[in-house]
Amino acid sequence: MNKITCICLGVRNMEKALQFYRDRLGFQTEEKGDSPQVVFFNTTGTKFELYPLDLLAEDISKEHTPQIGNGFGGITLIYNVEHREDVEKVIELARNAGAEIVKEPQDVFWGGYHAYFSDLDGYYWEVAWGPDFKFDDEGMLVF
Repeated sequence: MNKITCICLGVRNMEKALQFYRDRLGFQTEEKGDSPQVVFFNTTGTKFELYPLDLLAEDISKEHTPQIGNGFGGITLIYNVEHREDVEKVIELARNAGAEIVKEPQDVFWGGYHAYFSDLDGYYWEVAWGPDFKFDDEGMLVF
């Protein structure tokens, strides 16, 4: 077991989440509707899924349904970019899409440059560039 095939985010409002990711940030999907039961985006290497939060919690376990609340869940999603200036471009795209910018672009102790934003459901995204980042022909980060 050495791969992640799909990342699923439980969302409180499918229509707003779909507008945020598909219509404002430009994530690619075949979904044309505005309020599907589930949506998958075509991202390099991993599928990205949105699913209603309450149904996701119930799907995990009807007997021991996870408690839905606000707050940091200890996970971030990361979008690595090839050029330092791309951090600022992506943060502006996120800001214009309605994201909350929680950390403006800045230098990082490890020599890179990064920022954080929070989506409509409070999931944190890091946008990061590193001087030693290399990418393969499919745009995947190679260490």
